[in-house]
Amino acid sequence: MKRRAWMYAGVGAAAVAAGAGTAWWRWQLDAPPVGEGLGAFWGATLDSPEGKPVPLVGFRGKPLLVNFWATWCPPCVQELPMINAFYEAQRNRGWQVLGIAIDQPSAVRQWLQRSPLSFPVVLAGLQGTEMSKNLGNQAGGLPFSVLFSAKGEVLERKLGQLHADDLKKWAAKA
Repeated sequence: MKRRAWMYAGVGAAAVAAGAGTAWWRWQLDAPPVGEGLGAFWGATLDSPEGKPVPLVGFRGKPLLVNFWATWCPPCVQELPMINAFYEAQRNRGWQVLGIAIDQPSAVRQWLQRSPLSFPVVLAGLQGTEMSKNLGNQAGGLPFSVLFSAKGEVLERKLGQLHADDLKKWAAKA
């Protein structure tokens, strides 16, 4: 009987630890970015695929959907046409969308030639991974999307592929 009680106690402790670990991971994603991380984002200047500098602060003042992506990431490239359609439908309402490519510039340029997007794209390379981590993407995974208010505050974040329902809910928030 004691052996069975110890076994149940061990299983219970493992379940509690797993639950605590999951809660901690979700809290990390839900935790607001540190002021420095948000300030670093708005203070950054990245290059367009054409090599022109794009200061991110220029995107403040209107709702903004930022999508971190790469050409080698299947869920990233699958969601881009939907994000582009969202931008087309919402830009007359003041919405902005910015794609931040964490990839080789030549790969991004080639991809954009085959599949042009209506919204601006900037090149971040490996710097983009750190930038996404500063915005709450502790895992550093892709795709990663962030919804900013017109004031430049983070309203929503999602690690993983966006869906139409996500964009519909987010459009109602900002």
